[in-house]
Amino acid sequence: MIIPVQEGQQMPSSETLGEELERRGISRRTLLKFATAMATSLALPPSMSAAIAQGLAKTRRQSVIWLSFQECTGCLESLTRSESPDLETLIFYFISLDYQETLMAAAGTTAEDALFQAAADNKGDYLLVIDGSVPVADDGVYAMTGGRSDFDLLQKLSRDAKAILAIGTCAAYGGLPKAAPNPTGAVGIADVIGDKPIANIPGCPPIPEVLTGVLVNFLSFGRLPDLDEHGRPLAYFGTTIHDQCYRRPFYDQGKFAKSFDDDGARQGWCLFELGCKGPVTHNACASLKWGGGTSYPIQSGHGCLGCSEPDFWDKGGFYTSLSGGDAPPWRTAAGAGAAGLAIGAAAAWNARRVRSSVDRQVAQEWQEKKEGDA
Repeated sequence: MIIPVQEGQQMPSSETLGEELERRGISRRTLLKFATAMATSLALPPSMSAAIAQGLAKTRRQSVIWLSFQECTGCLESLTRSESPDLETLIFYFISLDYQETLMAAAGTTAEDALFQAAADNKGDYLLVIDGSVPVADDGVYAMTGGRSDFDLLQKLSRDAKAILAIGTCAAYGGLPKAAPNPTGAVGIADVIGDKPIANIPGCPPIPEVLTGVLVNFLSFGRLPDLDEHGRPLAYFGTTIHDQCYRRPFYDQGKFAKSFDDDGARQGWCLFELGCKGPVTHNACASLKWGGGTSYPIQSGHGCLGCSEPDFWDKGGFYTSLSGGDAPPWRTAAGAGAAGLAIGAAAAWNARRVRSSVDRQVAQEWQEKKEGDA
């Protein structure tokens, strides 16, 4: 859903999203279509689309404070390429992006004043978004903002945050800065903050629609989505890339490319022998893809690096097979097929089990919320 944005205009803080959309000529039907797409993205049953639409229509712009620590700005660059909603719609209507160093016009003390004023005005209700790892060695001197260490800034601003989003693998698990020998003592957000709800959205960079999907969930239901054991949203990280990969049939048949320019590679055969980490990497790359659904690394001819998993930089060579050698352990087509089918069946059963449990929990919470409002 893309809403026309006129220069200098944004949604008044006292106006609900539903009121603003109506004033802009956006119908409830259009909002419901968007909510249906979001329900599908979040792996919720179609019946929840009405709940999402109703939640969005009633909500006001969510205050968001975005801090950047040890990072490369790639995560923010990824967000600027979000298409549903696009960046302009997101920051002008869905959220109030009160601080983000790269996007804001202010700098120096003016920017600092805006940061702490936003935190004070929205105490206990702002969403704290962070990209980049937190260096804790030597009192955190390896990353400073306005004379304060990022570690101190994180501790100060996390106290009054409603929830925290750790954007990118660096914020989620430490990422590249944490890779051996880790001279700065880089860690992920959850390693130093233990008293706040935290959702990890890893990836180097993360898929932009995953971030917007989590924001929509937060705006609609007032909470973070259900998370896996690594703090990642189950809807997007509940299955492996391998489970949804279009090259999976070739894996099951035992057809593997031997180099990036051989006939097998040209025919789209599996890249397992060339180091693809898809079988052990949980992400939505194969379903959401990148560039508005255009492609993803494996479709573009390169194996998955496993960038959404903890410590992926230290888990061996990117072009070394997971079996540790030049070939997978299933050297025959029959062996590969049997192993692939067994892995696929187990993964599908587990995904259905998890999704069914999540569906029931969300539906129950929404029913309780409706009864409470009544």
